[in-house]
Amino acid sequence: MKLPNVAVVLAGGGGSRMGLGIPKQLLKIAGKPLIEHTVGALQASEHIDEIIILMSSDHIETVRGMLPKSRYPKVAAIYEGGSTRNETTQIALGHIKHEECNVLFHDAVRPLLSKEVISRCIYALKDYEAVDVAIPSADTIIEIEDDIITNIPDRSRLRRGQTPQAFRKTTIEKAYSIAKDDPNFQATDDCGVVLKYLPKVPIKVVDGEDQNMKVTYPIDAFIMDKLFQLASTGVHTLSDKDRTEQLKDKVVVVFGGSYGIGGDIVNIAKGCGATVYSYSRSSTGTHVERSVEVRKALEDAYEESGKIDYVVNTAGILHIEPLADMSEDTIRSLIEVNYVAPVTIAKASLPYLKETKGQLLLFTSSSYTRGRADYSLYSSSKAAIVNICQALSDEWSDLGVRINCINPERTATPMRQRAFGTENPDTLLSSEVVARTSIDTLLSSVTGQVVDVRRKS
Repeated sequence: MKLPNVAVVLAGGGGSRMGLGIPKQLLKIAGKPLIEHTVGALQASEHIDEIIILMSSDHIETVRGMLPKSRYPKVAAIYEGGSTRNETTQIALGHIKHEECNVLFHDAVRPLLSKEVISRCIYALKDYEAVDVAIPSADTIIEIEDDIITNIPDRSRLRRGQTPQAFRKTTIEKAYSIAKDDPNFQATDDCGVVLKYLPKVPIKVVDGEDQNMKVTYPIDAFIMDKLFQLASTGVHTLSDKDRTEQLKDKVVVVFGGSYGIGGDIVNIAKGCGATVYSYSRSSTGTHVERSVEVRKALEDAYEESGKIDYVVNTAGILHIEPLADMSEDTIRSLIEVNYVAPVTIAKASLPYLKETKGQLLLFTSSSYTRGRADYSLYSSSKAAIVNICQALSDEWSDLGVRINCINPERTATPMRQRAFGTENPDTLLSSEVVARTSIDTLLSSVTGQVVDVRRKS
């Protein structure tokens, strides 16, 4: 008989070490609170049947509001947690209605939990009553007393524990039942309770993953944000059939759609049956840096189609010249087209995207991570695009509007050729590849992401 698999999300921490005014599990990264990413990972696992959340009392209603049943049907209940990890575990066990089941306890602030790790836990529970997840230690571990090293354990035998920690319900209940009679009971995690009070029960260790890290300190939030960017979580390469199925009744507005990446987005979207409106200086006389013209373009598209699902801006200027030698007109033009225009488009698009719960897609470049000599204004504006994308993903999350940023490797476009001349085509991405990834991003559920597009090695 197959046992139900119940995931318990432990979300009772207060975030004091993060220096936040809110619990760290409510910190937004990649457009969503950490706990929502975590619950989404459990929801997506075919093995998980039911999810229970233990949250501090002050924020239960907040969490309930961000996890609607329509999106997270496996969430059975949200309860108030205890003052300690062990107390919270016992409260969770008291709320599980199954006499016997598999229970996975997972930290709410480990949002990059993979389906593979969940599967390893479930499969291990077929043969074991207790399972831990761990990864090797890359660092030497030392034991100290009064700041003096007393021992250096063999690193090959050491592991760094993660979650989930998984158990047969009756096993973890029995361990806590025995622990209650111990006046000196102390344990930092649930496997520690089993190890101490049920020493004859073997605890199977399965492989964790480096990215399954816990957000505890401010630097962890920075690292986690970068991990989400590298993973491009939620953006999957779609087939032509899937793109056509998902785009056929959509309305797409593309600024800078006359050639290059923008032109390819227009052609692919039209080929998939979408209604596409393309605006640019060369084709429609639309200056993206002029708010009146941007608003007019959106108004015209909306009036004709009745809605706007996606807005894309690929317009940009790449001018190679030392800043000291640039004219004021060139400086003004670079800033207006590369930064003011995306800001203008974002503000003007929001009312339409709110209606459809749609998405704005902007473009950065690899130069956003470090300013480049001779095109300082271009690279700095691309850094600003990433920043505003991340900021607006937070501002717009409650509205259901998504915003993402495509970061292509060097791409064969007319703009690049004008700036750098003829280059070896084998070193450049094709604009069609970037366009397809752009459309796949529009059709994804992610927000606040910098989606890298790279040549296949």
